[in-house]
Amino acid sequence: MEKCERLERTLVYKGVIIDFYQDTVKVPNGNIVKWDFIGHKGAAAVVAVNEEGKLLMVRQYRNALDRETLEIPAGALDSADEPTHIAAARELQEETGYSAGKMELLMSLRTTVAFCNEKIDVYVATDLKPGKQHLDEDESIDVEAHDIEELIQMIYDCKIQDSKTVAAIMAYKNKYC
Repeated sequence: MEKCERLERTLVYKGVIIDFYQDTVKVPNGNIVKWDFIGHKGAAAVVAVNEEGKLLMVRQYRNALDRETLEIPAGALDSADEPTHIAAARELQEETGYSAGKMELLMSLRTTVAFCNEKIDVYVATDLKPGKQHLDEDESIDVEAHDIEELIQMIYDCKIQDSKTVAAIMAYKNKYC
């Protein structure tokens, strides 16, 4: 199979979370095309399991959907080279108030491979110790604890649609339940 060749990448917009580029690419048939590309520094997420075996979930407003969603705790890396286990521990503490005695990598995923390079490493956090939330000034997050079977049903009922959350819950159930 012949390969595509990127001829040029032009920064169109530099944002707080993402950078938007337009790429000029030579495709195998020789045509020159323009493709959109979104650069993302990466993220980390956490399947936090309390002493009762329930998963801690965060309910928050998402502007892109103009509604609240139920998700696993997650957030962007502070820099592209920040270790993801550090970011995962930070996001767990900031969003839920809990810290983890143990964290184990569950999976890595790419959210939208057609136009974005975002990678999210998902960890399982256990031996949770309660603390206080440290939310960003633009965050309002409620913490909820749910049984795995309840969360699976919410996925099948289309109540949970966030891709990282769906993938993480299904992977957790497959590996640990």
